[in-house]
Amino acid sequence: MSQSPMASVIPQPQDRPSREPTTLEDDSDVQRVLDALNDSDCRAILEAIDEESLSAKEISERCELPLSTSYRKIDVLETAGLISEKTRLSPSGNHASEYERLVEDVVMSVEDGDGLKLTVSLRDGQDRSPFQTPPRTR
Repeated sequence: MSQSPMASVIPQPQDRPSREPTTLEDDSDVQRVLDALNDSDCRAILEAIDEESLSAKEISERCELPLSTSYRKIDVLETAGLISEKTRLSPSGNHASEYERLVEDVVMSVEDGDGLKLTVSLRDGQDRSPFQTPPRTR
């Protein structure tokens, strides 16, 4: 997957001083997250990586999606800041990218005069090892 010029919508754990929920108010950020959550394949991927990180091939198999579709949906989820890519180290030296879910929950609210807001809570224990691929810039 290629790097893109736009930053991930949700600040990544290393960019945030605490585990306080992040509120998204920018219409384009909110729309990106809602688009990802509205997609049944994206939701299936989020469910598949709920307990453990998986490679694109493992996601493809578990979700019964073509590999090319899995990569497209992974890109949508990464752009929205809902998942991140990291490197799975192998003793044989054959390292692979795998994907982990970053968010615990997303809450949508409509407030008078402020419009639609999303509040996103990140999962605890987001480990940023030095071998992990940094979050993509979009």
